[in-house]
Amino acid sequence: MKKLHLVKTVCAVGISAACVWGLAGCTGGNGSSGGSGTDSVAATVNGVEISENDVTKYIENLRTQYGMTDEDSWGKYLVQLDKNPAEFREQVIDAFVTREVIRAHAADRGVTVDDAEVNGYVDQMKSNYESDEKWQAALDQAGMTEDDYRAEVKLQLMDKYLKESFVIDEDPSEADQLQYAQMYATAYDGARRSSHILFDSGAEATAQEVLGKINSGELDFAEAAKEYSHDTASAEKGGDIGWDKTSKLVTEYQDALNTLQKDQVSGLVSSTYGIHIIKCTDVYEAPKTKAEDGTEKVEITSVDQIPSDWLDTIKQSLKSQAQSEAYQKWVDEQREASDVKINDMPADVSYNVDVTKYKTDESSDKSGNPTDQSAQAGNADNSSSNSGNAGNASSEGEQKSEGSAQPAEAS
Repeated sequence: MKKLHLVKTVCAVGISAACVWGLAGCTGGNGSSGGSGTDSVAATVNGVEISENDVTKYIENLRTQYGMTDEDSWGKYLVQLDKNPAEFREQVIDAFVTREVIRAHAADRGVTVDDAEVNGYVDQMKSNYESDEKWQAALDQAGMTEDDYRAEVKLQLMDKYLKESFVIDEDPSEADQLQYAQMYATAYDGARRSSHILFDSGAEATAQEVLGKINSGELDFAEAAKEYSHDTASAEKGGDIGWDKTSKLVTEYQDALNTLQKDQVSGLVSSTYGIHIIKCTDVYEAPKTKAEDGTEKVEITSVDQIPSDWLDTIKQSLKSQAQSEAYQKWVDEQREASDVKINDMPADVSYNVDVTKYKTDESSDKSGNPTDQSAQAGNADNSSSNSGNAGNASSEGEQKSEGSAQPAEAS
C-alpha cells in the first residue's frame, strides 16, 4: 500500500492553509511538551485561551519533522532565521491567533462546514489504511487524536470556503497581464507543443502500421490518437499533451520532440510508458529586440504575443492572487479588531535555548539546516497569500493528471 502522510492528504484535498501551517497535529495527541510552564496560557484571543502546551507541541513537532531535536541544530536554525526562541514562539502564536479568528468569524461571511463533509474526508483518509490499528498509528505519529484530525479538517475547509467567498469578477489589468506574459515568454521561448499516440510496448507492429498510414496521409494524426492511443486523457484531445517547457517529459520523449519542427511526425519512440508516435504541433518563438552589441532580448509588447492557453493561465492566476489578497486583508482586519494578549514565554519550555553561543560558530552555516520555507513559523499567517502566484511560470502551465499515461516524469 502506498504510504500516506496525514498532513499531505489534508493538503491534497485543496486546503492551502494546512500546507502552510505545518503539522496538523499541533493541538493535541502525543507530541512532546516538557517544562511546567507548558501548563500555563500562552495567549488569549477575545478571551479564548491558547495553551502553552499547544504552542510547545507545535514547535516540538516541527523540530521533529525537520530533524532539529538536538539543541545545537535547533539553536543554529534559529540563528539562521535571526530569531530567538521567544520570537519564534510569538510567530507560532500568531498562527494560532489566525486560526481562532477564522473559526470565530467564518459565519460572518455565511461560511459553515457541515459535519457530514468533514466525516467524508476523514473516512476517505481512514480507508487508505489496512486496519484501525494502522490508522491509529498514523495519528500517533502525527501527534494527534482522531478528534484533533477531524477538527483540523473542519478548520481547513472553513479556510478554503472563506477564501472562495471573495469573488473576483474583474479581469486583471492589461499591465499585470503584460508583466507576466513577459515572464512566460522569457521562460518558455523555444517551447514545443506536441501530441502523441501511445501503444503498449508489445504492439510495435500495430504502431508501425498506424505510423505508415499517418505518413501516407491515409490517416489524420488527431483521429488516429482518438482511435488507437492508450493514453485516454490526451486521446480525447487528439493526442495533445501541451507544451514541453511547462512540464517535465520523460527523456526519450523529450529527445525525440527536440528533433522535430512544427507539423513533423516522429518514428516509433519507446519509453517506460510504451511506444509513442509524436507530432510537434507548434513551436513558440518569443519576439525579440536586438541591442547595439548584437545581443537579443525577449520583449513582449502585447499579450497576444503568447499562446492563448498561457494567457488564460495568467488571467486565472492573477484572479486567484487577487482573491487571496482580498481574503488576507479580511483576516488582517479581523485580527486587528481582536483583543489579543500574549504572555511571556516560560523559561523552562523545551525549545528554549541560548542562541548567542551559536551566532559566531562557523557551524551555523545554513547548509546544515532545512531551507524549506514551510519550516518557518513566520509563514503561518500567510494562509491564503501564496496559492495565486502567477509569477511562478514553471508551475502554472499545463499540469499532467496523476496516473495518466502521458509522458510526464513523476515529481
